Amino acid sequence: MNFDTVIRNGRWFDGTGAASAIRNIGIRDGHVVAISAQPLDDGCPDIIDACGKWVLPGLVDIHTHYDIEVLAAPALSESLRHGVTTVLVGSCSLSTVHVDGADAGDLFGRVEAIPREHVITTIDQHKTWSTCEQYIAALEARPLGPNCAAFIGHSDMRAATMGLDRSTRPEVRPTKAEQSRMEQMLAEALEAGFVGMSSQQLLFDKLDGEACRSRTLPSTYAKPRELRRLKSILRRTGRVLQAGPDIQNPLDVTSQVLQSLGIVRKPLKTSLLAAADVKANPLLISAMGPGARLVNMLGGDFRWQHLPVPFEVYADGIDLVIFEEFGSGAAAMHLKEQVALRNEMLRDEEYRRRFRKDYDNKFGLRVWHRDFFDAEIVECPDESVIGKSFGQVGIDHGGLHPVDAFLDLVVEHGTALRWRTTVSNHRPEVLKKMARQPGIQMGFSDAGAHLRNMAFYNFGLRLLRHVYDAQKAGTPFMTTEEAVHRLTGELADWYQIDAGHLRIGDRADLVIIDPERLDESLDSYHEETVEQYGGLSRMVNRNDDTVSAVFVGGRAVFLDGRATDLVGAQRTGSFLRANSATRAAADGQSSSLAALRM
Repeated sequence: MNFDTVIRNGRWFDGTGAASAIRNIGIRDGHVVAISAQPLDDGCPDIIDACGKWVLPGLVDIHTHYDIEVLAAPALSESLRHGVTTVLVGSCSLSTVHVDGADAGDLFGRVEAIPREHVITTIDQHKTWSTCEQYIAALEARPLGPNCAAFIGHSDMRAATMGLDRSTRPEVRPTKAEQSRMEQMLAEALEAGFVGMSSQQLLFDKLDGEACRSRTLPSTYAKPRELRRLKSILRRTGRVLQAGPDIQNPLDVTSQVLQSLGIVRKPLKTSLLAAADVKANPLLISAMGPGARLVNMLGGDFRWQHLPVPFEVYADGIDLVIFEEFGSGAAAMHLKEQVALRNEMLRDEEYRRRFRKDYDNKFGLRVWHRDFFDAEIVECPDESVIGKSFGQVGIDHGGLHPVDAFLDLVVEHGTALRWRTTVSNHRPEVLKKMARQPGIQMGFSDAGAHLRNMAFYNFGLRLLRHVYDAQKAGTPFMTTEEAVHRLTGELADWYQIDAGHLRIGDRADLVIIDPERLDESLDSYHEETVEQYGGLSRMVNRNDDTVSAVFVGGRAVFLDGRATDLVGAQRTGSFLRANSATRAAADGQSSSLAALRM
């Protein structure tokens, strides 16, 4: 056989969880055409020596906010370089299929911490579509780096149908015509191959802009009847509802979990944010995995989404989404663009009393542990405070309350004050337990959003390191094959997209990893400018020695940590339509077994 590329003597993982083996892989016309223990390289012009390395399917990222970036910089190279070859957009009720630039700016700007003006400019410059099919065509007309699949956003549909103002008023319900139009939009998206609909009930996700500033997202105003009618379409088609519950309302969380149950109707495939070992509520995680398992045993089809690494966040001053979850913090975020007014408010003693009261209130479900002793200053014009917590700064200044120490520094230095904290997933042993839970999905990165606050582009590599380190220490908690399956084939199969496997006949989307370089470089801090966002410096990951090669559609996009000439110049990825796989999983399993015998 003639091959375009041969990958020689690597440890091959097929993405199903089956045993790995040393194999040679032949690629032709974008697909895997041979997997053999015997040499395949006769006459092949492109041979990659993978001896001592792992060859696995490209990783699947099920939760991104690349909806804006994919239009202006469709290579999405920050994900590609870490072996992510398939991304899902349209999360958290937010997509760009139907709204215009101004509404997209208000929807994405504050919630996802993407500069509003750049959202508006990007949509206004690039939007040529008005239907889902046209949106797909627009993506595939770009030099798309990874493959892309999509949710249709509930807030996108609601704002486009009702107008942003009416869609964010609690007393307003959609008219019959508006309800019908949203149902038609959803049906058209599913017919086009979208994986499902995303919604959001979390009440600290706020709008940007002036007209509706600080209102919650449109989907949070939807009443049960509206949601039931949309969910019924998802049930009939077997597509996914991805949602974020109102964590401050236990009844909402419970109903979101139980909605997956079928009983007298078809189960609703539900993917919910997010399974996390939250510092503020350390007992909560113990119920998540068993709760999902119970619902699925009763006939549901439910999954939690999960970031399988410590959730470390950075902030410039007070600009961080965790402050949205309580009143005084949200008031500061409301005045983000009015620095003088905000500083005046932050100095006010009455405001500070309210902030201290919110900070000291430890009751109820919340994301942030509200502990300024657990918050390290990493940059500040006053170098004497670098490396200290705000709590320690308060002690050093005569016993100031940590809130006052924090607000004093924010008023004095603004966004030049940079600090970090870990809000969840801080206990390695708990992370090990979560990694084994079948009701928890490994694939929550938020890539493309919160550009100054977090970077989890390499989350898959970090989970593999966790597994590999445990094996070397003689304390394994899962096999490498299981970990690869959880990051690839398991996700692709559940979302019904043609990705996540590396068998004969599969798309040649793959990553080659040096397991000996699954090391501390995966945790290191880096920043990189984003040209399409006016040169904004964002957090990224850099562990170029870990990933030897990344292929999308049989074409090399990264080699030895460097992008190839294809990246940003030619399209290598495709839009993946749900239910578009060309053969049954059983056929793929058979090809893997055959390859093991070759």
